[in-house]
Amino acid sequence: MGESISVHDLGIKFHINQRGRRRKGRQLTQVFVPRKFETVQREFWALRNVSLTIQQGEAVGIIGRNGSGKSTLLRLIAGVLLPDEGRVQVNGGVGAMLELSAGFVGSLTARDNVYLLSALHGFSREQVDERFDEIIRWAEVERFVDSQIRHFSSGMRARLAFSVVTRLEEPILLIDEVLAVGDKAFRRKCSRVIEGMMSEGRTMLLVSHNEGDLERLCTRGIYLKAGEVVADGPIRDVLDLYATDSDREQ
Repeated sequence: MGESISVHDLGIKFHINQRGRRRKGRQLTQVFVPRKFETVQREFWALRNVSLTIQQGEAVGIIGRNGSGKSTLLRLIAGVLLPDEGRVQVNGGVGAMLELSAGFVGSLTARDNVYLLSALHGFSREQVDERFDEIIRWAEVERFVDSQIRHFSSGMRARLAFSVVTRLEEPILLIDEVLAVGDKAFRRKCSRVIEGMMSEGRTMLLVSHNEGDLERLCTRGIYLKAGEVVADGPIRDVLDLYATDSDREQ
């Protein structure tokens, strides 16, 4: 098996606007007069010096606290963001679930959104026609297929998005916290689909705070902290390290 994803010295920064008081010489009148504010721009490195290799067929859990860079890493791999440093090489098509409604248009029906999301992944109308009934049936939205998707619950949107992306047969799947909105039945259905995909040799990166999902679906874990990789190894070992760090920081 070859490499699916290679990341070399990856870094990306954002500019954050902060409001601060102007620091000029204070006069007596300034004690009684409100001081003016100015906007100060600060650089924030969301990821830096990140290098990793994902082999074909691996199921990898991305672990870390909120703000550690997990979602940013997936967006860089998917090509949604471009790095300021380093490079990402992806060998194969990517099916990405980075946000619950990513690729969906609220004013369109579920039917139209299935074709739209599939087209964004490069699939023809004929290819979607072959999969359409199965996509709708798995998502359990047959009765609402011609309803605007803005009226769908979060769970319905998650089921439909997952059903579309996993049936596009892309070799690499990126999932960012989407399973968190579903109930137990939905997570069980997703687990069966993912297990079937892994048996076909497909590759998955999963961002989640659910330890059970991570341990059940992934064999390897990558722990991000403040935008850097602090651990990479068997999923149970990485989860234990993350738990120890979390307890220490409380």
